[in-house]
Amino acid sequence: MTSGVGRGGLTSAAFRARFPALARLHWLDTPGAPPGERSVLAAVRAELDAVERGESDWEQLDRAPDLARTAFAELLGVAAVDVAVVGSLAEAAATVARHRPPGVALLAADEFQSLLFPFLAERSPERAVTLAVARPGQSRAEALLAAMTPDVRLVAVSETTTLDGERMPIGALRERADEIGAELFVNATQSLGVLDPAIATHRPDYLAVHGYKWLLAPRGAAWLYAAPHAGSRLRSIAPGWKTPAEPGALTGGRPATDGPLGRCDTGRAWLPWVGAEAALRVIAALDPPTVEAHCLGLAEAFEAGAVEQGAVPLRRGPGSHIRVVRVPDPSRVAAALEARRVRARITVDRLRIGVHYFTDESDVEAALDALRD
Repeated sequence: MTSGVGRGGLTSAAFRARFPALARLHWLDTPGAPPGERSVLAAVRAELDAVERGESDWEQLDRAPDLARTAFAELLGVAAVDVAVVGSLAEAAATVARHRPPGVALLAADEFQSLLFPFLAERSPERAVTLAVARPGQSRAEALLAAMTPDVRLVAVSETTTLDGERMPIGALRERADEIGAELFVNATQSLGVLDPAIATHRPDYLAVHGYKWLLAPRGAAWLYAAPHAGSRLRSIAPGWKTPAEPGALTGGRPATDGPLGRCDTGRAWLPWVGAEAALRVIAALDPPTVEAHCLGLAEAFEAGAVEQGAVPLRRGPGSHIRVVRVPDPSRVAAALEARRVRARITVDRLRIGVHYFTDESDVEAALDALRD
């Protein structure tokens, strides 16, 4: 395992210029979906044009997931043989939940459903699930750490979620997991692409990402990394013609049960992987520490300004590039955001914003102006 993540020098302004929609919109809704990046759009559009002309090559299309697997492995600094390509976070989580060691799996009670539900669906007397509930005033991280008792064999956690934007202390969770002999599953869907994953330091046993958020890929391209000692027990939850024990035949045979983690691949929707491979080339051109510092700085500036306008942050622990605040007049704020061409999320009385490397001060100021109205 290497240090991982590309060390490019693309500036924030140059990165921003790659998104056509940002010429007219202030985009703070990447926790939902990002704006289209030019090279990703071009890759998918070129393939659709080839289909229209009758010039599409399905065998070439079928290589796109493997190219994206290699690019993802290079981004993390891990071996491509330890990466499966899947269609969603839920598929990755279900793969681990079904084949994890006997014992208790621990998750936060308010964990994102695509991570939580697979573990609940696969629980049994041999594989119980415990849900950590934060007490009033307690952060999600504090609740998880307190619940990591010696009977826990796996803890699954999102590095951050859109619920409140709390950034989980993956290093502290890794340390406690080592103390009790538990595995660590990290969902980096809402963090990879902005927060430096520090794979070599945090040593997750499993890491899953759906790439249609901060990695800028189309929806339908997701990855599961498993450390070799953990991946050896995994099997496909939906084996098919891409995962046979003896490649080369389309009929008969049996599914693979060992070898590269590609044996856990699920069905490949070609177009998302065409876009994903292009997206990862763009992400690899960024410098992770620079990106993280930029995004956290702007997120802090937004939250500080929002508090001055009477908004109340929801998180208890440290903040991430995602911030969620309670606002006193959500209907007014929603109208003001729309008037200023700000893309952000209002849910009931909560305003959620997310900062990517393409975000600049004008985006944050436009959102704060909406709160000042």
